[in-house]
Amino acid sequence: MRSFADLLALTAPLFLLVFVGYALSRWGRWPKVVSDALTRFVFAVAIPALLFRLMSDFSSLPPVDARLLIAYFGGCLVAYAIARVIAAKALRMDGVGASVFAMGTIFSNVVLLGIPLAKVALGDASMPAVSLVVVFNSLSLWTLITVSVEWTRHRDLSLRGFARTARGVALNPVVAGVLLGTAFGFTRLTLPPVIDQTLALMSQAAVPMSLIVLGMGLAEYGMREGLRASMTLSAMKLALTPLVVYLIARALALPLRETQAVVMLSSLPVGANVYLMARQFGALEGPVATSLVLTTIGAAVTTPLLLALLQ
Repeated sequence: MRSFADLLALTAPLFLLVFVGYALSRWGRWPKVVSDALTRFVFAVAIPALLFRLMSDFSSLPPVDARLLIAYFGGCLVAYAIARVIAAKALRMDGVGASVFAMGTIFSNVVLLGIPLAKVALGDASMPAVSLVVVFNSLSLWTLITVSVEWTRHRDLSLRGFARTARGVALNPVVAGVLLGTAFGFTRLTLPPVIDQTLALMSQAAVPMSLIVLGMGLAEYGMREGLRASMTLSAMKLALTPLVVYLIARALALPLRETQAVVMLSSLPVGANVYLMARQFGALEGPVATSLVLTTIGAAVTTPLLLALLQ
């Protein structure tokens, strides 16, 4: 059984790679075009190759308890409701601001940080559980905030908006990598050695490159205004949401592997998509940008601590 110190030592290099990316952009003066190109490579090539290769051997991977979706997204829904009340009552935000704030407390960076962290800290056996969350994450949470904001603004919901969101998720290369790999796995076929080795070489770039790209992205956001809101958001993201997800997982009696996976994913830093949401809806852009930095720094300690406690 790994101690907190062991897990901290295991995950520290991952967060150091995030710092390397941050340093390259902030102090190394690497231009944004480099960050954009590397991000495109990670999302469109490296991570899809990693997930396709893992899921293509689906039959040899441990079975996944699908109730983990109830634990993860049920926990997110409960935490979202709590955060929205706190944003409205304690922080005096309007409906749109409260919706963006609440989304920041539940939307984790499951791709750039979650996949590498799961692979290193929990092993390949955890990847089917992580992949299941990845597939449904963007669709469900983008839908949640769209419903919340549109209901606040117009008391009306648009099917066209939902269709656009669903189409965007379906065309996401990361989701496509999971789905195509799983479909191939169900055929019980094996990849030809030359293709398997090619994907393996591409996959090796996924973990370090995704973390460096994450750090380069953080350098673009920086620390901005709204410190009180961002600190409250960060505390709820790193503590409240993992606690709620853990309690639901315990209530469902989820196996340890699935429990570790969903709690780890819920404890990760705020995902960059929340900043896109803030810009799209014109609310809390500063506090969300600050929370991206704060939660990434905090998760370097809190995520290994939670994994140690779960053992």
